[in-house]
Amino acid sequence: MADRFLTFRRDEWSRLRAATPLTLREDDLDRLRGINDRIDLDEVSAIYLPLSRLLNLYVSAVQKLQRVSSTFLGSVAPKVPYVIGVAGSVAVGKSTFSRILQELLARWPDHPKVDLVTTDGFLFPNAVLDERGLMDRKGFPESYDTRALLMFLRQLKSGEREVTAPVYDHVTYDILPDEVVTVRQPDIVIVEGLNMLQVHSTGDEFVSDYFDFSIYVDADEADIEEWYVARFFKLRETSFSHPNSFFRHYAGLSDDEAEATARYIWSSINGRNLRENIAPTRDRASFVLRKERAHRISSVKLRKI
Repeated sequence: MADRFLTFRRDEWSRLRAATPLTLREDDLDRLRGINDRIDLDEVSAIYLPLSRLLNLYVSAVQKLQRVSSTFLGSVAPKVPYVIGVAGSVAVGKSTFSRILQELLARWPDHPKVDLVTTDGFLFPNAVLDERGLMDRKGFPESYDTRALLMFLRQLKSGEREVTAPVYDHVTYDILPDEVVTVRQPDIVIVEGLNMLQVHSTGDEFVSDYFDFSIYVDADEADIEEWYVARFFKLRETSFSHPNSFFRHYAGLSDDEAEATARYIWSSINGRNLRENIAPTRDRASFVLRKERAHRISSVKLRKI
């Protein structure tokens, strides 16, 4: 069967950077890295710069098409952002990936305003999850307020001047009831989360219907599990010890207890969600990055247009 993707080895993809300048410095990466992420400037040059160049060309083409459409209709159409969805497992590094991509795209002259929204804010509040018996399925498709997420994306793509999204607090592990993030007509919006490409809808709408481009960050499950365990150890030393942390009871675990707990959570929740709901959607993405054990991206796949 014909392959729907063009596949590039790391060195092949790196050459497509062409003359794109590296505008990030080491101190920028220090600010953008997540817990236990091992990304360096070589990775940015080899992987992110060619992708930012490609997306710059795509965004420019869409903006031109919007202007042509407005000319044809004889009216000024509302500014509609280019929406990029980023999907992948817990602990695979998609949040750091999204932050770095946002930073690079914002430095292109054609679209200086790039916003990043995470779908964690569209999780149901803990009280609702408790009531529905879903606390142990947090991150699974049914734990999200899909109607609210679809409404947010619909408003974005309608060109509304201001669109708001709920805010999730990773310390209290819950939605902040009195806080929102406001998106004000950016050129690009990156929407990052577990459920970006899942076939989960309300009626005849799907979250992915609103994406102009979608990215899946991929790796072997065994590697992701090890990254998750390492992140759990790091969190035990940092945010778990916060007095308001939902997971403060984990702060005093011994190393053996922490590893056993992390592997149990992985096998019963995150790994299961990856296998059942996230990984099966990989081939629905426009672009797939393949990470190896050392966190380096070894190859990429670009969907044929």
